[in-house]
Amino acid sequence: MLRVLTVCCESFAIRGSFRISRGAKTVADVVVAEVRCGAVVGRGECVPYGRYHETLAGVVAALEAMGPAVAAGLGREALGRVMAPGAARNALDCALWDLEAKLCGRPVWELAGLESAPVPVVTAFTLSLDTPEAMAAAALAAVGQPLLKLKLGGEGDPERVRAVRLAAPAARLIADANEAWSFRQLVDFAPLLADLGVELIEQPLPADADEALAGYTGPVPLGADESCHGRDSLVRLRGRYQVLNIKLDKTGGLTEALCLKRAAEAAGFGIMVGCMVATSLAMAPALLVAQGARVVDLDGPLLLVADRSPGLRYEDGAVFPPERALWG
Repeated sequence: MLRVLTVCCESFAIRGSFRISRGAKTVADVVVAEVRCGAVVGRGECVPYGRYHETLAGVVAALEAMGPAVAAGLGREALGRVMAPGAARNALDCALWDLEAKLCGRPVWELAGLESAPVPVVTAFTLSLDTPEAMAAAALAAVGQPLLKLKLGGEGDPERVRAVRLAAPAARLIADANEAWSFRQLVDFAPLLADLGVELIEQPLPADADEALAGYTGPVPLGADESCHGRDSLVRLRGRYQVLNIKLDKTGGLTEALCLKRAAEAAGFGIMVGCMVATSLAMAPALLVAQGARVVDLDGPLLLVADRSPGLRYEDGAVFPPERALWG
């Protein structure tokens, strides 16, 4: 039966604003790919990211160009050969997984060869970069969240972390500099953050300058985000990072994300699974990668004014696997 690909853009308002070291935004713009086969529809969602030179128009055009191949029966394995990694491929890859699961009546976790059905996992809750006082207030408002992720930006970061720690003494903390630090700041800040109980420092240096991390041994493990994309990233990340942040918009979909996870674990890396600010449709496939991960950061829907419906269930700091009506 003929398969038809449709592509659309959707916008979701963010609670307040989401600020990192590179800037702030108040709206999450996403692209949704739908592959229809008769009455059955598979869906996938992605977030074009300017950091990787992606735009809404560019991602939509890349997806629409795949329409004839999808109609001709393009599968997930072939998709990885004909489409470059990134947000566009992620949306289509996840849509193809969803479609296959619905057509054959089996959940994606079975189709992917995972050992068991996914279970709820604790997710980080992100505090945007702000003044120490504002971040402390945000931490107080997030009472009950067991794991907080702090967006940092350089000068004044130890004060930000200290303020959050005082406001949330029981919470686990991870820190994300989003490439904003110098190597000198890492050396200076890491012991202070360790004393405050920070468990992970994510992407302290720019991705094109992280060779400075070779041989660095600090008191807090380092996680690669902007430096980590697919399996081809692994060789250069050895000796620099201890944890890899796998995001489907970087790997180009669930197919490569699962392969990257297996390869990274075999190479001795700890696994973090992260997200862009997006809806539950984007989080649902990532939950399969998040099973057994050291750190999970799939809080995108919690940062929105309203999620899509049906959405994922979030409760007591945990995110639950999706209902079949959402994905998978």
